[in-house]
Amino acid sequence: MSGRGRLRVLLGAAPGVGKTYAMLEEGARLQNEGADVVVAVVETHGRAATLRMTRGLEAVPRRSVRHRDVELTEMDLDAVLARRPDVALVDELAHTNAPGSRHEKRWQDVRELLDAGIDVISTVNIQHIESLNDVVEQITGAPQRETVPDEVLRAADQVEVVDLAPQALRDRLAGGLVYPAERVDAALSNYFRLGNLTALRELALLWLADEVDQALKDYRAEHGIERRWEARERVVVTLTGGPEGETLLRRGARIAARSAGGQLLAVHVTSQDGLRAAHPAALAEQRALVEKLGGTFHQVVGEDVPRALVEFARSVDATQLVLGVSRRSRLAALLTGPGIGATVIRESGDIDVHIVTHSAAGGRFALPRLGGALSARRRLAGFALAMVGGPLLTWLLVSFRSTESITSDVLSYQLLVVVVALVGGIWPALWAAVLSGITLDYFFVEPLFTITVQEPLHLLALGLYVTIAILVSFVVDRAARKTRAARRAAAESELLQTVSGSVLRGSGAVEALVERAREAFGLAGVRLVAGDVVLATSGEPLPDGRHTPVPIGERAVLELHGADLPASERRLLAVIVAQLDAALAHRDLAEVASGLEPLAASDRVRSALLSALSHDLRRPLAAATAAVGGLRSAPLDGPLSEDDRAELLATADESLATLAALVTDLLDVSRLQAGALAISVSTVDAADVVLPALDELGLGPATVDLALAAPPMRADPVLLQRAVVNLLANAVRHSPDGARVRIASSAFGDMVELRIVDHGAGVPADRRDDIFVPFQRLGDTDNTTGLGLGLALSKGFVEGMGGTLTPEDTPGGGLTMVIALPAAGQASPEEAPE
Repeated sequence: MSGRGRLRVLLGAAPGVGKTYAMLEEGARLQNEGADVVVAVVETHGRAATLRMTRGLEAVPRRSVRHRDVELTEMDLDAVLARRPDVALVDELAHTNAPGSRHEKRWQDVRELLDAGIDVISTVNIQHIESLNDVVEQITGAPQRETVPDEVLRAADQVEVVDLAPQALRDRLAGGLVYPAERVDAALSNYFRLGNLTALRELALLWLADEVDQALKDYRAEHGIERRWEARERVVVTLTGGPEGETLLRRGARIAARSAGGQLLAVHVTSQDGLRAAHPAALAEQRALVEKLGGTFHQVVGEDVPRALVEFARSVDATQLVLGVSRRSRLAALLTGPGIGATVIRESGDIDVHIVTHSAAGGRFALPRLGGALSARRRLAGFALAMVGGPLLTWLLVSFRSTESITSDVLSYQLLVVVVALVGGIWPALWAAVLSGITLDYFFVEPLFTITVQEPLHLLALGLYVTIAILVSFVVDRAARKTRAARRAAAESELLQTVSGSVLRGSGAVEALVERAREAFGLAGVRLVAGDVVLATSGEPLPDGRHTPVPIGERAVLELHGADLPASERRLLAVIVAQLDAALAHRDLAEVASGLEPLAASDRVRSALLSALSHDLRRPLAAATAAVGGLRSAPLDGPLSEDDRAELLATADESLATLAALVTDLLDVSRLQAGALAISVSTVDAADVVLPALDELGLGPATVDLALAAPPMRADPVLLQRAVVNLLANAVRHSPDGARVRIASSAFGDMVELRIVDHGAGVPADRRDDIFVPFQRLGDTDNTTGLGLGLALSKGFVEGMGGTLTPEDTPGGGLTMVIALPAAGQASPEEAPE
């Protein structure tokens, strides 16, 4: 055997997924193929299936180490090296060796085996990877002391994930295939929660995906492959620090989320001289948003922004590139050439480019101004056409001039004047008419090359030029005005439609109207203020505080930050003000209605109480009355026997006790509904509550399997005992005959949990909220079981103490009620400092 051995690691999301079983199975396969395989160390944890897989494989005897009067066994590294197999099976790579061993960690033993040329197959869980240790603790609440350095796993020749669906793992655990029966409930309620297992599974798969991704990059670099391989979506969002950044990031996150394993990256390009302006505060907020969306933020330096963006996208193997629409005006784009977006599209190659519109590129409802009919850009274009077209036309006509061409020359200049009028309106047309008249006189009318008007007809011709220019430009100006008015009318109609829709929708109407007002009038910011309270805001107020106040009835004031609005836009502003007034009135009515809802709920409770008094209280009251009446009338009917007297007294006592319990429950429900329940929180040990509850119900150890090993909790002992009594009674009532009800406690993070477990019919997931509604028995027609208040009261008591009461499925069938309360030393949510 020569050279270094190969390391193969089986990675799992949690204990019990089958890593050790898979390792032994692979060892058996290699042995059948002729390889020399030994079991260097394996931990079966008492699992029968794992133990069976070790049969037929040679095992190197472990060495014994005595530490603090405890006999420990470890892998015998020297024996394995002396045996020199082809393949060694080494379980639990993150294991810490017993004191006195050659190496502190088992992965160091494995490294020595590899150096000796022995191939190793090992196992490790995701929680033992050093870089993920703190993440796993945040997920599970359990710290991990045994870890493996990341470089050890990255240096492995092969890493495989042994995967098992979270629910399947919980089923294995509940079936006793992972831990002994006495540890199952605690494991299910702590480390092996469904959410924990799902998060750990995702962590394992993502870690392996990152390693595969790096291996793919290395392979492409080694083989000089520059073409992008679309193994998964990588979306790069470009940030300028402008207000559009949030829109672009959310759009990019949605694109990345459409494919499994999609990755979001944000990049900001800084110029080499540091002169390219950015908004540091906005950029910092966008960076925080990137991290919240699960992406990464990158900053690169480059003078050529489009090239820097494309190079970065190629360096990270991006498949999508998201840019915002340019904030430049069309005139600026015309004067300075194509923008960043156009250049990136041209140079992106096989990277898809998304150009996303946003409010900073022009509000959706921005209204056209009614000032001049033609824009300044069109007037400039008209003058430019006159200045360039006139000389070109003169050069062309002079080149082909003849004594008979004067008519065509005049008509050519006339056409130029008409074209200039169509493009630029009256002033460029007048300028073109005067220039063309002078040019005709200078170049084409005798005497040539002089500015003299000898014939009155020449003056008439010049006058006709001007007249035609004025008429044509008037028509053009009028058409432009009608077009501008039509565009504005359409924009106003769209705005009013949106405004009306916002009011009709009710929810968010005020905020939507304020936002539309800012967009419609192109303002820097708009605020709706009632006294000193800001009800809604859009944009940012001007630094100097200059604004125009617009009263909204007597309720509020609308502050417009920006340029003063012309009179033509005041009418539309009045419509928005009226709609805002209506929206505020709607909000006030909604608040009044929400204030009446508790009164309506209380009224429903009172109605239910009256119904309960008329029905459920009648039976114990009638029984007590009959018993007392029987005792009082006994002398008239003859003396009662001792048995009869005892039976009547027992009936009266039982009926009065039932009556007292019902009245107590009714009063407690009333207090809960009114928020007047008195709670006295102190440090309580679970046993001090559970054992009296068992005594109160007369339940013995044959019915309840009590397993309490949790720290004290913060609770009201009286209310907690009542909640436990109600839950235990409910569990016993719904359990099959002979089935045991189990109550257990455990600590999870800063909470202590009490779990009341039954194996009855359970409750469907879509009906679990209904069981906490007062006066509901969820189909139970037995009127002797009470008013249907037990679970409602229990939930109210627990939540009043700062805890939660949650129903869960019992493995194997049934319902588990979980009471979670703050551990002693932890403040409840109501007591936590702000």
